[in-house]
Amino acid sequence: MSVKAVVLLSGGLDSSTVLYYAKADGCNCYAMSFDYQQRHRRELDAAKAIARTAGVIDHQVVTFDLTRWGGSALTDDRIDLPQSRSIEQMSRDIPITYVPARNTIFLSFAVAYAEVLEAERIYIGVNALDYSGYPDCRPDYIAAMQEAFRLGTRQGREGKPIEIVAPLIDLKKTEIIQLGNRLGVPWEKTQSCYAGGERACGVCDSCRLRLAAFAELGLDDPIPYDRVV
Repeated sequence: MSVKAVVLLSGGLDSSTVLYYAKADGCNCYAMSFDYQQRHRRELDAAKAIARTAGVIDHQVVTFDLTRWGGSALTDDRIDLPQSRSIEQMSRDIPITYVPARNTIFLSFAVAYAEVLEAERIYIGVNALDYSGYPDCRPDYIAAMQEAFRLGTRQGREGKPIEIVAPLIDLKKTEIIQLGNRLGVPWEKTQSCYAGGERACGVCDSCRLRLAAFAELGLDDPIPYDRVV
């Protein structure tokens, strides 16, 4: 019997790779994306395109509002996005693009959906080696959430805990791109930019990390950019 899996899908490079990874794992995939009133909706358009291309069984888009209290450049327009930072600058501190407890919120929705589906796995594209340093993208966090799933769900208490699968957590961005290339991820449909214009800005942290990884591999990123520095 095929494994059912809920895949968290933002429409970016990492989560799209994870969706194709789950499919290669032989899973029947149910995608879940989130409209939390973030700075733009272009990533949701990308998520919908990726979900269609990957042929998921269902794609849930969950809506709620994190702008009610802000606290991040992605949920408060009064906070400027960091721009044109070096890789070394990005690695110093947890950036203002960190959305407080976002992955905890996402995983909470995902485990509720997974229990209804009687799914065995949840796939998430967190990465601990990326330069963002987000606290909810690290192995100890995933281990803690796995234990919470075991203790806080019926499936867990009945000895069938839903597994959190984070296949990218120890990969460099270049390795993620190489994996996505092997899996056939359509990079041209993905969206990583924090700014959300018609073309990727090329100067936000997310754009710079993505561009640097493609360049290191000697590859062209197929999405259009306003600036490449």
